[in-house]
Amino acid sequence: MENVTPIGLGNEGREVFWNAQHFEPILFLLTAVAMAIFAYGVYRRWQLWKAMGKSEVRWDNVGKRIMLLIKDGLLQVKTWRDPYPGIMHGLIFFGFFVLLFGAIFDAGEFHITEPLFNWSFLRGNFYLGFSFVMEVFGLCVIIGVLLALFRRYVLKPDRLGYKGKPDNTADDAIALILIAGIIITGFIIESLRIYVTNPPWEGWSFVGWTMAQAYTGIDFETAKLLHKISWWTHTFFALGFIAYIPYSRLLHIITTPANHFLSSLKPAGYLEPIRDFENAESFGVGKLEEFTWKQIFDSEACTRCGRCQDGCPAYLSGKPLSPKKVVQDIKTFWLEKAPAAIKAKVAQAAEAAVATDAPAATDAAPEKALVGEVIDGHELWACTNCMYCMEHCSASIEHVPKIINMRQYKVLTEADFAPELQLTCRNMENNSNPWGIGAHLRADWAKELGIKTLAENPDVEYLFYVGCSGSFDDRGKKVSVAFAKILQAAGVSFGILGNEEGCCGDSAMRSGNEYLFQALAQANIAVMNGYGVKKIITICPHGYNALKKDYPNFEGVYEVYHHTEIIAGLLASGKIKLTNPVSGVFTYHDSCFLGRYNEIYQQPRQILSAIPGMKLVEMERNLSKSFCCGAGGARMWMEEDIGDRINNMRTKQAMEVNADTVAVACPFCLTMISDGIKDNQMTEKMVSLDISEIVAKAMGLEETKPAVDVCAT
Repeated sequence: MENVTPIGLGNEGREVFWNAQHFEPILFLLTAVAMAIFAYGVYRRWQLWKAMGKSEVRWDNVGKRIMLLIKDGLLQVKTWRDPYPGIMHGLIFFGFFVLLFGAIFDAGEFHITEPLFNWSFLRGNFYLGFSFVMEVFGLCVIIGVLLALFRRYVLKPDRLGYKGKPDNTADDAIALILIAGIIITGFIIESLRIYVTNPPWEGWSFVGWTMAQAYTGIDFETAKLLHKISWWTHTFFALGFIAYIPYSRLLHIITTPANHFLSSLKPAGYLEPIRDFENAESFGVGKLEEFTWKQIFDSEACTRCGRCQDGCPAYLSGKPLSPKKVVQDIKTFWLEKAPAAIKAKVAQAAEAAVATDAPAATDAAPEKALVGEVIDGHELWACTNCMYCMEHCSASIEHVPKIINMRQYKVLTEADFAPELQLTCRNMENNSNPWGIGAHLRADWAKELGIKTLAENPDVEYLFYVGCSGSFDDRGKKVSVAFAKILQAAGVSFGILGNEEGCCGDSAMRSGNEYLFQALAQANIAVMNGYGVKKIITICPHGYNALKKDYPNFEGVYEVYHHTEIIAGLLASGKIKLTNPVSGVFTYHDSCFLGRYNEIYQQPRQILSAIPGMKLVEMERNLSKSFCCGAGGARMWMEEDIGDRINNMRTKQAMEVNADTVAVACPFCLTMISDGIKDNQMTEKMVSLDISEIVAKAMGLEETKPAVDVCAT
């Protein structure tokens, strides 16, 4: 057998406190001081965290929360979604994590004496491998810091600032300097030790060994003195880092993983309903303390990375809204008010101080209005509820519910909202649709199709919940007709509610008019439950989302399907055939409420890919990073008078891929993209069609015409 020479001879290793044997007591004392400063800082922050906010349970289902902590807190899954910042942060985080583990392992080096055995961790081949791994991850941290410095101070991406103004602070620089200082001084210590001791195996510590070659000519005593100076410099960097954490942006090392653990386990985009309209003096959130403690804690987890801002349609179209700015403004306001709140609580704890000291402490807090001064009204109403911010936040911050809560205050408590939105709400209240069209006309679109209502035949498998657009909007009614023909051709058992159907209430809820939403929802639920409805199909993602996620709060529990899910299922089962070619260059626009809210991305693409003759191309912003059409969050019914029109921006993105047809799966998107085509003067070259219309053509159920002719009609 061939002899294999081992990598090491068994005596490879190093003395843990080489040249610093007498520094241990001082080191342990300074470490205790640093840990005490750290602990005090966390304690003070803890007091601020619990000083304000209503109660909320976020520690149920611990097992699932631990998995979120591991996935997003430890493995950094959300952070990796963007390559540059993901790699940058990953190099620093994982490098530092491994080095910290190595330092702990190093400090735990021990010997167990005879008669059992005499063994040390850092000896032999294990030491060589350990040294090599530490070098690699040390370099990772240095590279990560250099990438961070280059990005922040050279590239200066807009998302790290606001409206072109950089958001750099001294804290940002100090954090990076401390991290770099720890690693660099660590390498210097190692290189000086290698230079003096010159062990033959230290090539495995390749960074330190390479640096040691530069010291040629320095006498050993000088090198040992430099080693001691570097050793203490390294120590102060490391201990300073620990002590600095609770007082700096480095606190996110604690708060961001905690926020992942505290993530909402409710469905994406879920809004907690107002439970008591009878006894509440105000509704929504008009004061900071009316947020829950978790909503306030969100601001502590924010790292100001700007991922939310990077895809926010309101921000990118020139509106004043930045999700990052909203969260940071809440944090600033909280830090102003929390100390006074703590003093008030302490004063209230002492009976003698209740009548005197407590009011004085409270009065010391800044008297600013949360809605109107801290958060400007234009910011509040610019949000389209597209949920890009929440989908891509690497800290699991929940932006949209905060905005809705503040809207609820403006609408329900102060009755302060846009006149056009007031008209929309009145129309929904009086005629159960945003246009105010007579409710008796809701089923007119279906007169020539022979579709029965549930009043005529309740024994059907599906309720086709048509929605307001599909019932009243001329363009939307064409979608209803196309989809109904597909269902009939496939032999699907379905019916409609006809005049008994009401508005789903999504726009009311998203505008902040929770009272109106609940009235509309409860009216629909009463009718549906009266017919024993079990399964519902919608053509509108907004209705789909409301019926699926919000109606269960009011005893409306159903299996809810979007029409793209049904069509994809019919294709897969062979119940419908797409035999007629539909030529052209098509691109698909992901609806926010279908995609980010409900993760329906592939079914629409599967349908389009199955249509013969079609060339399907993707816009740059697609799937979870799709760009909003601008109609969500009740913006469909409001004027857009600041910045660029969001729908025009989205249409231009479709124009950039030379598409002649924009396929959609939402009536709001259909309207907004169609308007964008007109505004961009592309009506002769481009059209927007719902997927059901395209499928109906491919099935031969609709007359096939060139895209421009359809648009002209």
